[in-house]
Amino acid sequence: MGTKTIGITDEVYERLKARKREGESFTELVDRLMDEARPDWRSGFGTMSEDDATELRQIVEESRTGLGEGLARRQDRSLEEMADEDTTDEAP
Repeated sequence: MGTKTIGITDEVYERLKARKREGESFTELVDRLMDEARPDWRSGFGTMSEDDATELRQIVEESRTGLGEGLARRQDRSLEEMADEDTTDEAP
């Protein structure tokens, strides 16, 4: 396993050093802190403002309406094409 040298400010170094456990290397410290910092995907739920939530609901509804209308148009065209093919196949 290789190593990398990174630059950090004195302030960050001191903060890291203060969190370092006895016998723990800086690599182990950074690894531990990164593991602890993994966000829980559920932690952000319920934090949206009411105005943002209303706007999001409206955007989703418009998107669903547009999608539904687009699917309906494609279905109608497909049915028309199938009907045209049926009448063409029946010609003598």
